Amino acid sequence: MDWIINSPIPTDLAFYVKWSGIATIVFLVLTVIAFIVKWGIRFRLVGVTSFTAVVTASFFALNLGLFTRTVVPGAVRYSLVYDNAADKVVIAVPSTVTESQVEATIRQIASDIKPYGRLGDRNNQFSIRARTVLHPEPGVSQPLYLGEIKRSLDAPPDADIPVKLFTENFALLPDTSESVESGS
Repeated sequence: MDWIINSPIPTDLAFYVKWSGIATIVFLVLTVIAFIVKWGIRFRLVGVTSFTAVVTASFFALNLGLFTRTVVPGAVRYSLVYDNAADKVVIAVPSTVTESQVEATIRQIASDIKPYGRLGDRNNQFSIRARTVLHPEPGVSQPLYLGEIKRSLDAPPDADIPVKLFTENFALLPDTSESVESGS
């Protein structure tokens, strides 16, 4: 039973289109057989076949255009830390990032997060900030903001919006090049 719980759920909609299409064909064949043999459930099978055909068509339509994602070169993995669904978004990036990676990552999240339904601030903007967490001593965590973008809710998704980097904070990041050189 553990294999059912621990098995991954496919996120590719083509998988669901395929299996829902197979189910539609199976129900269509059963419906035709039911009409030939004059089963009592033949009209119910018409409804089941129609429903599975609609579900298949819906999966197919979603597969065509649901997930369109722009990939920004140089962006690193991030995790969404805070989103108030209005005017503020905060992401966390690793403490080993460079300025160019932070800029690319902020541009990536700006293209990933859609402004639809967001309230924005007084200027109809929402801000996206990138931060990392430093541990200056055991048991102490210090958030360190590395960059920010203020995006207008009216701007098109591909608009070139300037990214503000907090360059003074990059100097506070741990230097990973020393540990790499000393380890070899």
